[in-house]
Amino acid sequence: MIDLSSHDSASKNLRVREFYLGRQPLLDRNQALFGYELLFRNAPIGPANVTSDLGATASVIAHAAQLGMEKVIGDALGFVNVDADTIMSDIWGFLPKEKVILEITENMDATPEVLARMAELVEQGFRFALDDVTAETGQVQSLLPMIEYVKMNMRNADLPALMRMAPRFKQDGKKLVAEKVETRDEFKHCLDLGFDFFQGYYFAKPIIMSGKKLSPSQLALMELMTLVTSDADNVEIERAIKKDVSLALNLLRLVNTPAVGARQRIDSLSQAVTILGRRQLQRWLQIMLYAEPAKRGHSMTPLLMLATTRGRLLELLAHKLRPKHQHVSDIAFTVGIMSLMDTLFGLPMEEILTQIPVIDEVAEALMHRQGFFGELLQLAECLEQVEEMDHKIDPTLRDLEMSTDELVELEVAAFEWSDNVVRYAI
Repeated sequence: MIDLSSHDSASKNLRVREFYLGRQPLLDRNQALFGYELLFRNAPIGPANVTSDLGATASVIAHAAQLGMEKVIGDALGFVNVDADTIMSDIWGFLPKEKVILEITENMDATPEVLARMAELVEQGFRFALDDVTAETGQVQSLLPMIEYVKMNMRNADLPALMRMAPRFKQDGKKLVAEKVETRDEFKHCLDLGFDFFQGYYFAKPIIMSGKKLSPSQLALMELMTLVTSDADNVEIERAIKKDVSLALNLLRLVNTPAVGARQRIDSLSQAVTILGRRQLQRWLQIMLYAEPAKRGHSMTPLLMLATTRGRLLELLAHKLRPKHQHVSDIAFTVGIMSLMDTLFGLPMEEILTQIPVIDEVAEALMHRQGFFGELLQLAECLEQVEEMDHKIDPTLRDLEMSTDELVELEVAAFEWSDNVVRYAI
């Protein structure tokens, strides 16, 4: 894990482990994954913790080599918040400039020295985003020459100002990012205004459609999952898989991913069923439910990424907390990946649970966020929206008797695993 430097309680240096890490996706106009904003929030560690969130970011940047930036963002870009002090510091050797966008706010103290330093960093290949732009002030104008991305917050946006500014920034060659996009209607509105990228969890919100039916591929997967979880023999399962050629091919591709960890290449369905076992086979069928729409040209990659990350994080948390009970980890994975099936299918969770039989503990977690698995799911959801929900994380960690550094370590492992799976899944 991340190595701690010595800590002087009189100073404002953050103990690097004591932060929460949030990762919020940015999607492009086709709703494909483009990047992540990395959000670091200080864990409440008592009166000595007087460091700002931006100070936390600076400390994490300084240890980015140990944290493993590529594990956190995969092939995407990473947007990282920085302030004037960070810009003036000499920590830039730790950051892969081709992968990172430095994000500043419009009210940062843009002194001539800071502007000169930004120009120098741009010359070196770093790129900047200007966050929370609400007006075309003199400060904004002075920063614009160094800015590639302009971010505008939809939650507190003044619509007339937005409609006035967006075309001007586009005319200046800036890429527009809409933040806090929480509904599909907001996404469509921002699309009409010409925004290039969208940040928010609108893509994970279910749109319930009455009379919605599952696609033939989804039905085939659901029927297969029922066989796998029942007492059907392996021959019957193989026969069911072979009925759908694309399903068989996709399953073979998935089970040969590094994330499965098989010691030998799996070349046949009988091998897949035998080597993986029922538990692992069920897992990959669940993942394929999310991957299937992407194969038909629908941009469900962000939902697949979010579901696999949740599933893996819950599995790792459960294993950490109850290491002697493998079945608990398996159940936790199922809870995490099923938690977005109402969005995937456009059906109420109650209806989904009538089609996919689950034990009472799983139903309680999915329907009411209650019980052990419900608590783990709530923790994952709070991390996804760490800006608004960070106050709920520490009490949950105390209840679970888990430290912040253990949590971040598991988060990074879940990010890396999910990224690996998604590369092979679509």
